Amino acid sequence: MPTATAIAHPNIALCKYWGKRDRALNLPSVGSLSLTLAPFSTTTTVEWGAARDEMVINGREASAEEARKVFAVLDLVDSWRPKVRVLTGNDFPTAAGLASSSSGFAALVLAACAAAGHPRTPEQLSVLARRGSGSAARSIFGGWAEWKVGERADGMDSHAFEIANEAHWDVRMVVAIFDAGPKAISSRDGMAVTQETSPYYPAWVASAPRDLAAGRAAVRNRDLDALGQVMERSALRMHACMMAADPPVFYWKSGSVWAQDAVRSLRERGIPCAWTMDAGPNVKVLVPTEHAELVARRLGAVADRVHVLEPGGPARLVG
Repeated sequence: MPTATAIAHPNIALCKYWGKRDRALNLPSVGSLSLTLAPFSTTTTVEWGAARDEMVINGREASAEEARKVFAVLDLVDSWRPKVRVLTGNDFPTAAGLASSSSGFAALVLAACAAAGHPRTPEQLSVLARRGSGSAARSIFGGWAEWKVGERADGMDSHAFEIANEAHWDVRMVVAIFDAGPKAISSRDGMAVTQETSPYYPAWVASAPRDLAAGRAAVRNRDLDALGQVMERSALRMHACMMAADPPVFYWKSGSVWAQDAVRSLRERGIPCAWTMDAGPNVKVLVPTEHAELVARRLGAVADRVHVLEPGGPARLVG
């Protein structure tokens, strides 16, 4: 049977995506900017023409909800598709605010299109990946990527594109892990309650385009001070917006605050660095490569585990 295997890396949003203008199509309310990160990765094999629809994640059978999301995306690859077997695994924690869904759906659509004999352009793959997980639109691309809001009702113009490749800037992302387990509130549910109930949500949407433009310019100019200001402002505004929801959507832990304080202390000592957080308690710190180990040691004093990651390449076929 036709089979293909793909690898994709997760990405971390520096200018945040939170909230949707169309939930069914996973169309964002705001544009976003991200950095794809290696060596964290998802490897996915798709067998096109199996005995039955089957999905295995990290060696276990997928839950009904996990399988539903995946096979719904495969129906978009080919509405007349045969039965499909999907084997996928991450080499980093799943559903812990480390963007495992971004690499997961990026690898899935690339492998599925190859196995089905339906090749797509990177932009078309980005649209498909977005249907499974919004952030996956960006993991099709390596390095620094931007995901456009788009204007079309069908969402075909809402995809990511590369701003700069992984070799553009000699930086590292230091990831401080405070909880590697699944988060209590999924990003999908957290977005919905924030959008429906937070009084800050309209202001969040209104402020995002300015941050995105500033972040894009900072990346192109390799200006960490400017990008750091945008990163931290975007993350704080996003989390303030969700904390004001009813009921509150709260992902922070005490260690999250300690890590933020550590970053500010390092900056006061002249070490250029900036933090961000997604829908989870773990803190990610962007820093020039020459200072990455120092930052990792400092965060290691407060975190359960620390990883030093580098800009990663685009999703790719490996078999």
